[in-house]
Amino acid sequence: MKFSLTNSMTLEIFPIKINKEIQRDEKIVDLILSSSKEKIQDGDIFVISQKIISKQEGRIVNLSDVIPSELAIGIAREYNKDPKLVEAILVESKRIVRMYNEIIIVETHNGFICANAGVDESNVENGHATLLPIDPDKSALNLQTKLKEKTKKKIAVIISDTFGRAFRMGQTDVAIGIAGMDTIIDYEGTKDNFGKILRVTAIAISDELCSAAELVMGKTKNCPVAIIRNYKYEHIDSTIKSIIRPQNEDLFR
Repeated sequence: MKFSLTNSMTLEIFPIKINKEIQRDEKIVDLILSSSKEKIQDGDIFVISQKIISKQEGRIVNLSDVIPSELAIGIAREYNKDPKLVEAILVESKRIVRMYNEIIIVETHNGFICANAGVDESNVENGHATLLPIDPDKSALNLQTKLKEKTKKKIAVIISDTFGRAFRMGQTDVAIGIAGMDTIIDYEGTKDNFGKILRVTAIAISDELCSAAELVMGKTKNCPVAIIRNYKYEHIDSTIKSIIRPQNEDLFR
């Protein structure tokens, strides 16, 4: 897929199809590189689905082994959910933000505000659920380091997941872990086309790249990885915390 950004730049996105179920301790980097039809170039950005990272790191819970607490049983009864699943959600949660119409919105231990703490029963064996990586930034850094070692190229890695959004229907993919580039482009202090100083324009580029990659990755295409090429960025160390809005600045919590 190609997107024309300017007269001189075309953004390219290449899906990487992986036709196997990811196992714990899978050599994901080797699998990605052997599955890619593209020769890796300096500046390539690897967008990798959270689901395969969680599987590789063993972040899968067998719901039959979960013993629900009284709180989980009460919530499950009220919101028509499996109490074992609710217990898994509670374990992954720092606090509950909202509960409504069978939806549980929480703050995870990593500070993400999302439905069900990222606990997901899709694309995994029946009776099981995947959990978010314990430290997505560390996961991204480990992958970036190994990819750089094997390809000898300067690359960045973003781990993506699907989140809902306040006040808008549907979901989009967003970044939950990052290595090798920043999460935000801040235009504060620069001038627009009319010479006005921009004051609050900060673009969440890591999220935008994840959403663009999802257009070719999909949810049912066995394409958990995409390479984004020709997007110009600065190779710097960053963490996903830089894109999480502090609670004292959040008008919706």
